[in-house]
Amino acid sequence: MEKAIIIGVNTISESHIFLDEIEELKNLCLACDIEVIDVITQNLNDINSSTYVGKGKIEEIKIAINSLDAETLVFNDELTPSQINNLQEALEIAIYDRTFIILEIFKRRAKTKEALMQVEIATLKYSLPRLMGLRQGLSRQRGAGGGFAHGRGAGETKLELDRRITNDRIVALKKELEAATILRKQQRKTRKTNNMHTVCLVGYTNSGKSSTLNALLNHSKGIKKEVFQKDMLFATLETSTRAIQTETNFRFLVTDTVGFVNKLPHHLVEAFKSTLEEITEADLIVHVVDATNSNYKLQIETTEQVLQSIGVLNIPTIYAFNKIDLLDEYLYIQPQYIKAIRISATTDKNIDKLIEMIQKELERDFIEITLSIPYKEQEIIEFLKDNGYVKAINYLETRIEVLGKLPQRLLSKVEKYK
Repeated sequence: MEKAIIIGVNTISESHIFLDEIEELKNLCLACDIEVIDVITQNLNDINSSTYVGKGKIEEIKIAINSLDAETLVFNDELTPSQINNLQEALEIAIYDRTFIILEIFKRRAKTKEALMQVEIATLKYSLPRLMGLRQGLSRQRGAGGGFAHGRGAGETKLELDRRITNDRIVALKKELEAATILRKQQRKTRKTNNMHTVCLVGYTNSGKSSTLNALLNHSKGIKKEVFQKDMLFATLETSTRAIQTETNFRFLVTDTVGFVNKLPHHLVEAFKSTLEEITEADLIVHVVDATNSNYKLQIETTEQVLQSIGVLNIPTIYAFNKIDLLDEYLYIQPQYIKAIRISATTDKNIDKLIEMIQKELERDFIEITLSIPYKEQEIIEFLKDNGYVKAINYLETRIEVLGKLPQRLLSKVEKYK
């Protein structure tokens, strides 16, 4: 494994939040097969615009590199191109920042063509302004004649070529991604046409969204096609949608979305917008929270900030505080989380109650009805199943009595059978 020293600047008044950031960065490094051998931090009012840390700290980092045989430095924030250049010049070592590490994890986790394209777009946008540093040495070389227009140097020409190739690749990938986006929109339109309610699972990475979806599937009467789950950061980047059918025959769709993390690179959010649009059109959000994390409130805030940035507003939300089986003490849920429940996706604790909460939220505009349907008009029963749900059917001599629920806006369609 590559040996690295983490470098962090604390500009936060609450030190425990900063320490949790560093701990999270350690886990991000581990996910990239990077061994963290030391952590060097500095308290500053503002990050140094030239070298991230102060000049005195640069000397301390030099000593640590030599004494620990470090191969890499990993910085807790996204570095500017000039900061990277200055640090490489001063320390002569490979420089990574938090954004690079997260992008690398996404690159390794991506499996579908769509996810691969999204990650590549984000990576190219991140690398574009940093090409200057890679070509700095060449740009000083001047061509004496013929080969280069206006006497420009080989390095400068190479830099422009790299920029053009990168920009062209981004444009090409965006066009490919648009085709996938159109298909995804068509799928959502079909669901809306079929009046299928949609629920989106959101939350911080490794909060247990995929495990929660699988737990919901275990309570479903329908086909149980489980999704991949693993105790690791960003275990899956693919959006998975599954149908849930409750004991009362109520049906809805649940979509598992990509997890969020503190300081999530904006390039990634932008690239994954087509995937995250699923959330903006959901009827209900289930916000899965890792109840064992001491900073779960900050993780909730981080997730909600990303949701706001993609236009998620005024969608009803249930907070599912997961992993309560790992807590020694009772978890007190604060009043600001109005609709909330304690669950354990691994032990199945309260998953049935979560389904009841979901159904109640989705049924806000549903009205219970009893219909008397002639045998020759049984298609009305299918209409009820497709747009609401059937609770009981009683076959009588001349007619069929059906007890069910239907959205209020569709009651006029069955008025004559009431």
